[in-house]
Amino acid sequence: MADSTAAVPRRSGHDTPSLMLFGGVYGAVVASAMVAALTEYGHNSAADRRYDAAWLLVTAFASALAHGYSHYIAERGPRLRLQGLRALAGEWPLVAAMLPSVLIVAGAGWGWWPADSDSVEHPAFAFNIALLFVLGLVSARRAGRRWPLTLVTGVVDAMLGLLVVVANAVIK
Repeated sequence: MADSTAAVPRRSGHDTPSLMLFGGVYGAVVASAMVAALTEYGHNSAADRRYDAAWLLVTAFASALAHGYSHYIAERGPRLRLQGLRALAGEWPLVAAMLPSVLIVAGAGWGWWPADSDSVEHPAFAFNIALLFVLGLVSARRAGRRWPLTLVTGVVDAMLGLLVVVANAVIK
């Protein structure tokens, strides 16, 4: 009698499209939370917005490094030296998802639009909520779901962003 489990290939949950979707969702939520935290105290000068943008970038790269490193150390078994670098490089979607928020905040620092909190928070929140919705749609369609369930998934993902917006309003 043959072993039936030996012939079944196992699909990894860490394929490139999954990591891209995960990094995008994670980056959008972290970016929204950071924008909410950095704009809380009413510092509205252009210099404050440039400082906030720098902190968003630092947070993006620190989050990517921490997450990539945790993937690297969590994998069991023998590893090649370059696997650590690949794990870190695989976190680029997280950084990429945070870059639009960096540009929105930095744009206020560079004088592209007013530096007040509303002119920074609202566009950043709106962008990140829209990004979460689109990522939900993409992940659901990629999983083969029909359109009604795909739309529900997009809305649920967008609600992660709305949760940050509501928390921000309640905390302030």
